[in-house]
Amino acid sequence: MSTVAAYAVPAAKEPLRRTTIDRRPVGDHDVSIDIAYTGICHSDIHQARAGWGEAIFPMVPGHEITGVVAEVGAAVTGFAVGDRVGVGCLVESCRTCAHCRGGQEQFCPSMVFTYNARDRHGEPTYGGYSRSIVVDENYVLRIPDTLSLEAAAPLLCAGLTTYSPLRYWQAGPGSKVAVVGLGGLGHLAVKIAHALGAEVSVLSRSPGKREDAVKLGADHFHLSSDPATFARLTGAFDLMLSTVSEPLDLGAYLSLVRNDGTLVNVGAPEAPVPLNLFALIDGRKRLAGSMFGGIAETQETLDFCAEHGIGADIEMISADRINEAYGRVLAGDVRYRFVIDASTI
Repeated sequence: MSTVAAYAVPAAKEPLRRTTIDRRPVGDHDVSIDIAYTGICHSDIHQARAGWGEAIFPMVPGHEITGVVAEVGAAVTGFAVGDRVGVGCLVESCRTCAHCRGGQEQFCPSMVFTYNARDRHGEPTYGGYSRSIVVDENYVLRIPDTLSLEAAAPLLCAGLTTYSPLRYWQAGPGSKVAVVGLGGLGHLAVKIAHALGAEVSVLSRSPGKREDAVKLGADHFHLSSDPATFARLTGAFDLMLSTVSEPLDLGAYLSLVRNDGTLVNVGAPEAPVPLNLFALIDGRKRLAGSMFGGIAETQETLDFCAEHGIGADIEMISADRINEAYGRVLAGDVRYRFVIDASTI
C-alpha cells in the first residue's frame, strides 16, 4: 500500500481539493505508473456533480492518463520500468464473457471504470487526478514514441470515443461525415474523420470556430444557430456524430441525415431528450449511440493517431486550476482539452 497526493471531489458539486489516497500494493500482474498528465473530460464534471446518477465520494476523477512505468509485478511480461504508457476509461473486467472475449470489455457486465466504481474487492477506484496509479497489465496501453504524453492523454477517451463510431460506421473515402460540436471530442472527431478520408463538415453554434474547424481538417463549416443551415443541408450527410453534452433537437439533426444514414450520439446529456419517431421512420434513418471502446481498440486508436500525426489540441494547467478549468469547460472556453500537469498535484 502506498499513499499518494490527489485532487478529489468531497461531495457532489463541491470544489475539488488536494488530499491523499491509498494505492494498492503492486501484485504479480500489476503495473505501477508515475502519472505525468491527465486530461479533463466533460464526463469528469458530470460525475463530480452526480449528474448521471449515483456517485461514490470522495471521488478522484480522471481517465485520460499518461505516464511512465515505475514498477511491474513479478509475472508482468508486456511492460518494463521506464515504458511510456496510458490508462483509459476502464481498469478491470471479467475477461470470460462474450464481450471480453470479443475485445469489447466496455460492455462487460463486470467492467470497472477507472474511477467512481468499485473493484473486485469492493474498494472504490480512484482516477488520474493523482501522482500515481496501479493497474492490471491487461488494461495498460502503450503510448507510441511519436506521440507526446500530454497530447496523447485525451486520446484515451476523447480520441477513442470518436474513433470507435467512425470506424464502426465506416467513415472513409466517399462518405460525408458531419461533426456536431467542436469541443474536446469534436476537434478529435474532425481530425480522425479527415485522416480516414471522409468529407468532413462541422456544425457549431460558435461562428468563431470556423477557422479552427478548417485548420483541424474540416472541408465545410456550418452554423447550427442559423435555421437556414437546416433547410440548406437536408439529407446531406451519410453519418453524423453528435459530440455535445446538452440536449439537441434530434428531429432537426436527423433531417440532415440521408435516407439510411445514421446519427450517432457520443455526448451524454444529463436530461432525457424527446424525439418524434417520424424523424426516423421517414427515410429509414438510424439513431445510435456509442461509448468508448475496448482495450484493443484503444491501442488501435493510439497507433492510428501516431501514424497520422494526430494529437489533442491542449491547454496545460497546474492542479490548483482544476476548479477554474471545470468552469471554463462548462462555459465552452477551452480549445480544446485541458490537461493537468500531474507533477503539480
